[in-house]
Amino acid sequence: MVPPRLATTVVGSYPQPDWLVDRQMLSKGVPRVRLQAMWRVPEPFLEQAQNDATVVAIHDMERAGIDIVTDGEIRRESYSNRFATALDGVDQNNPGLIRNRTGQEIVVPRVVGRIRRQRSVEIGDMQFLRRHTDRLAKITLPGPFTLAQQVQNDFYRDPEEMAMDFAAAVNAEAHDLQAVGADVIQLDEPWLRNDPEAAQRYAVPAINRALAGITVPRALHLCFGYAAVVRQQKPTGYSFLPQLADTVAEQISIEAAQPRLDLGVLADLAPKTVILGVIDLGDLAIETVEQVAARIRAGLGHVPPERLILAPDCGMKYLVRDTAFGKLCVLTAAARVVRAELP
Repeated sequence: MVPPRLATTVVGSYPQPDWLVDRQMLSKGVPRVRLQAMWRVPEPFLEQAQNDATVVAIHDMERAGIDIVTDGEIRRESYSNRFATALDGVDQNNPGLIRNRTGQEIVVPRVVGRIRRQRSVEIGDMQFLRRHTDRLAKITLPGPFTLAQQVQNDFYRDPEEMAMDFAAAVNAEAHDLQAVGADVIQLDEPWLRNDPEAAQRYAVPAINRALAGITVPRALHLCFGYAAVVRQQKPTGYSFLPQLADTVAEQISIEAAQPRLDLGVLADLAPKTVILGVIDLGDLAIETVEQVAARIRAGLGHVPPERLILAPDCGMKYLVRDTAFGKLCVLTAAARVVRAELP
């Protein structure tokens, strides 16, 4: 299936129902270790409940008209913790602590041995998604640089070596996901902005290792954090963006609507395809079609339509479902409007 020009997609997550998760607990932050208490449904029925909620998410995306759908990441407590804590070398019982950029202590996985992936983590998710949609299907994985930033390292003398081991684990997972029908594989790397110096040294080699040998389109997402969690003013530019032109990822996904990003930076990403964030998740009001169409036209001032995909700024996990669905409907309506204007 070939997507239309100005295809629409989501970054990954979609709101989980209140009957499935404790949203008040979820709102306190993005969990880095497992947060089993977040689930409202008892363990014997949890998988069935997650399946039902995933079908709802897929169908919402289809009803809204999204061209490239995901499973909504319904089974995940966060975009990264489920994969990170499934790897050998991570102490499940004794987590560690790190400080974020604001000095806040965060409970994180603790690395006590060599990182290895012994089993697939998301293959069942991808198989379920493939069975329940005939549209192009994208699956997401945490990127190796972000994984290495979100742990307490008590084993590796060289953090670059740790990042490359995370990359090998991600790569093995990505190959399994491709084999069961993923049309797009996306790595989430929001922490590239946290440590630009380390990113400069080894982020690109780690990302390239994680995506090596994948033949379906490879996407890379970076952002300034969930709007519901990062409430301060977001920067208007990325500290690590031009360097991503050197990655093997064909698609770069960026947050642009909420931070009012200077779209002149898109020139640095040529000849990549840009997944442009044109839906502001920091504003709970649903945009008008013309507001979103104007953002799309602004993107077309820097990227030709053949290399532009349209999306929300970030994952929609923390939104109310009605708001998320409404924003997706506006996204696809605006895409149709601007698509009709193209020569």
